[in-house]
Amino acid sequence: MNSEFCLHPRLEADTISLGRTSLCDIRLMNDRTWPWVMLVPRRPDIREIYQLSVAEQQQLLAESSLLGEGMMRAFSGDKLNVAALGNMVPQLHLHHIVRREGDAGWPGPVWGLQPPEPYTNEELVKCRDRLESVLARLRTS
Repeated sequence: MNSEFCLHPRLEADTISLGRTSLCDIRLMNDRTWPWVMLVPRRPDIREIYQLSVAEQQQLLAESSLLGEGMMRAFSGDKLNVAALGNMVPQLHLHHIVRREGDAGWPGPVWGLQPPEPYTNEELVKCRDRLESVLARLRTS
């Protein structure tokens, strides 16, 4: 067992840091197709939510709810998809994806639908700006 948290290399490669909460790294999937943010609890060797302490589980749910609500407001979504799959990356990470009726994958899942379309620098700045108020609230949660 590893005694220190280390972000999985796949998450490091596929995402952009948006900061931290008291429990999690906040990571933006580098795919401009969908507003897609992940929470990654900074705990070593955790694969499942039930492996967190009860207090950490409650904190993760609170952070997830705050993030989801903020993302839906910022991006005017029709549905929020929240998932902790871990089939490709075993490290616990919770996906938050804003969906809109008629988007590229509606109503199906986003995984494997198409190759990711990375953000341009300008798009990344705009995305961060749209998320800033929820990110500020998360960082103090």
